[in-house]
Amino acid sequence: MASNRFQDKIAKQLHEIPLSVLDLAPVVEGSTPSDAFKNSLDLARHAEKLGYLRYWFAEHHNMPAVASSATSVVIGHIASGTSTIRVGSGGIMLPNHPPLVIAEQFGTLESLHPGRIDLGLGRAPGSDMLTTRALRRDLRSGEDFPAQLDELRTYFDPSLGNGSAHVQAIPGEGLNVPIWLLGSSGFSAQLAAELGLPFAFAAHFAPDYTVQAMQIYHNYFKPSNVLDEPYAMIGLNVVVADTDEEANRLFTTQQQSFLNLIRGGKPSLLKPPVENMDDIWSPFEKQTLENQMRLSAIGSIDTVKDKLQAVLNMTKADEIMVNGSVFDHSARLYSYELLKKAAEMQ
Repeated sequence: MASNRFQDKIAKQLHEIPLSVLDLAPVVEGSTPSDAFKNSLDLARHAEKLGYLRYWFAEHHNMPAVASSATSVVIGHIASGTSTIRVGSGGIMLPNHPPLVIAEQFGTLESLHPGRIDLGLGRAPGSDMLTTRALRRDLRSGEDFPAQLDELRTYFDPSLGNGSAHVQAIPGEGLNVPIWLLGSSGFSAQLAAELGLPFAFAAHFAPDYTVQAMQIYHNYFKPSNVLDEPYAMIGLNVVVADTDEEANRLFTTQQQSFLNLIRGGKPSLLKPPVENMDDIWSPFEKQTLENQMRLSAIGSIDTVKDKLQAVLNMTKADEIMVNGSVFDHSARLYSYELLKKAAEMQ
């Protein structure tokens, strides 16, 4: 029977937890993926100087505004251009790849950048069904995610297998590449708890299941050789500016992107901010989007600090990973700078 570990856990204060960055290598109107990668490296170096713990990229495909499709390659580029910040995936969509290939890729990254590589794993396609067919060929492959995960973990640590002869991941075998399970529902929370792995929840687009997933993870967690206690990270949309009004204006770039998704439109490059979203969305669309993004922290330093603490009180997360897709790169850099100031306030 599950414990009440989640209920008993005391929520941490914002200044007590690490902050990390989720980067989709956004491609804005008037720019190219090459520009996006230059901006990502600039932001990663900025985040490293500010004291952010991790810098992760997400695997998406067939999306013009997201340049991080070849996630392992981008991770290597960013890790080579930084020196201390952890770099990883948030995440690699494991059913899109043979586990051996991922073990070799991340074994290579860990060999090149020892002690700095994270491997976050998801089971969604990261794209539409047509693209999924092009990636996976066998559309049933997402159903055997636990088996794929076991295979991948065994490449890094053969002792997890049955002791029989196995294919070796070289580089990879014997290396300590931390594996995280990512989720937007209870499935990965349950699996991470069962295996005693760290868990990251995508609250930036799935707020409805956030608390439920965190409860499942904490209450069913089993200690492992990886973790003695649960360790949960939460992904949030965060945009900080000098005023609430300016932050909300900057956030309209991301709102327009989500609006296009719920309308079923063709993916496009990120659009510049607008002064008033009411000129673009219907009342129903506004309600839908505001509900889906209700855990987002948008505003001045004080506003964002209060909102993030409220989310921590609700989720009892141990770390926050921030997604901040801002059209103007300098404003994006400034947002992460202000966020760090907000987090350091007591």
